[in-house]
Amino acid sequence: MYLTRFAALAATLLAPAMAVAGDLRADANAVFKPIDAASVASVVKNNEITPAKIDLGSKLFFDPRLSKSQIISCNSCHNLGTGGVDAGPTSIGHGWAKGPRRAPTVLNAVFNVAQFWDGRAVDLKAQAKGPVQADVEMNNTPAQVEKMLNSMPAYVAEFKAAFPADPKPVSFDNMAKAIEAFEATLTTPNAPFDKFLKGDVNALNDVEKKGLRLFIDKGCAACHGGVNIGGNGYFPFGVAQKPGVEIMPVADKGRSKVTNDAADDFVFRSAPLRNVALRAPYFHTGTVWTLEEAVDLMAKDQLGENFSDPDIKAIVAFLGTLNGDQPKAVYPVLPPRTKDTPLPQ
Repeated sequence: MYLTRFAALAATLLAPAMAVAGDLRADANAVFKPIDAASVASVVKNNEITPAKIDLGSKLFFDPRLSKSQIISCNSCHNLGTGGVDAGPTSIGHGWAKGPRRAPTVLNAVFNVAQFWDGRAVDLKAQAKGPVQADVEMNNTPAQVEKMLNSMPAYVAEFKAAFPADPKPVSFDNMAKAIEAFEATLTTPNAPFDKFLKGDVNALNDVEKKGLRLFIDKGCAACHGGVNIGGNGYFPFGVAQKPGVEIMPVADKGRSKVTNDAADDFVFRSAPLRNVALRAPYFHTGTVWTLEEAVDLMAKDQLGENFSDPDIKAIVAFLGTLNGDQPKAVYPVLPPRTKDTPLPQ
């Protein structure tokens, strides 16, 4: 079933590009979109983005006291200095527990169709609640988080400012909304590829343009399109042939755990590729450490092709043009604890 759907999607996405074959920029604009000022406003739902929420969310994002141990923050696994991810294959959580999957990047995550590799969180609000409560991550509870936040007068004042119409501003739900507001600012515009899409034909060199042409014509763009160059749909891993168990463990069946549908076995949300050159290792297992190896593996396992070394190098060169301006997040000074603040556990 997924093979048929994959082929149909590829044909649908790539048909506009094929209709104007020869004009690379027109072909690219038929499949991809640049990041612009209006992009974020159009995708955040049921959460007005305000300066007060963003400022509060930035503090919460960096505050390790949201975790039971009070040593793990959102930034621990989504480090803004390393492409929005941590440096290891999978993250280390409460009590040195090792997570089952590679942490997805927080940069440009606002543009994804859903959050997590299996799409189990519909938006960044829902995603923010998950790691706080997961026993292998921050291992906390909503009640304990609210107790911690209410124990600090500075936080209470900031929640009131961010949620002035809410009779109970300090809440687990509002914590998640504030973090979403901050994370929605973590976009990386002005990549060379964005400039190319907008009309600067010299923003990409000849090798990068060759890589872009291959990326479109070979079918990579069928799963990795749109604003985030991916993250906008669900696809089976191993369309042409199954990767090895070290890359695709048989125990992790992906989206089927969310949908309870065996047809979704080994289906995952496509990885967004913006800034991909900054955040090795790759795939949901974090087992591939170079883009060259990742491109080669995807060619064989997804497309059933053997790319030449020059073609792989060209695609990797194109992927390097997806690095945009990195967010200038200032490490905040956090509200001080009081005698009523819960102790680490």
